[in-house]
Amino acid sequence: MKKTIQNIAGYVLGGVMFVVLLPTIMWLASGMPDMAVHIGALRASLTGLLMVGGLTLSVWTIVYMKLRGKTQHLMTEGPYRINRNPMLTGTLVYLASFIVWLWTWQAVLVWVIFFAIMFVQVLTEEKRLRRDFGEEYESYCRRTGRFLPWTCKK
Repeated sequence: MKKTIQNIAGYVLGGVMFVVLLPTIMWLASGMPDMAVHIGALRASLTGLLMVGGLTLSVWTIVYMKLRGKTQHLMTEGPYRINRNPMLTGTLVYLASFIVWLWTWQAVLVWVIFFAIMFVQVLTEEKRLRRDFGEEYESYCRRTGRFLPWTCKK
């Protein structure tokens, strides 16, 4: 029961941070523009596509990890076939939707700072994965991009 409550709290905290807090910071940094301003069909469509696409990838990753459970094996299937960091990629795409919506350099700056912080975390995690999985992880890296499917190591 305690573990279930901790898991739920983690998902809620993560959701609040990435789905609400970071977009709010982008909005505040952009000078709190009126969110109801007509932005045009193309920007509105792109915003919606990025938002839904990013959230879908992140939620798929969470569900995949939950269904797979704790494992001693490297995850390379499901969303991990697309890239090595699908949950973060989904979050970055979701946050990019706010760049399109707000259309300010300040929103871009918040996104870049968030990306830089997360990139350092990814590099740290990659060191651990190399240590834990060795050649299996190296092989996975050669065939799967860090964030984008087509950026594999040669």
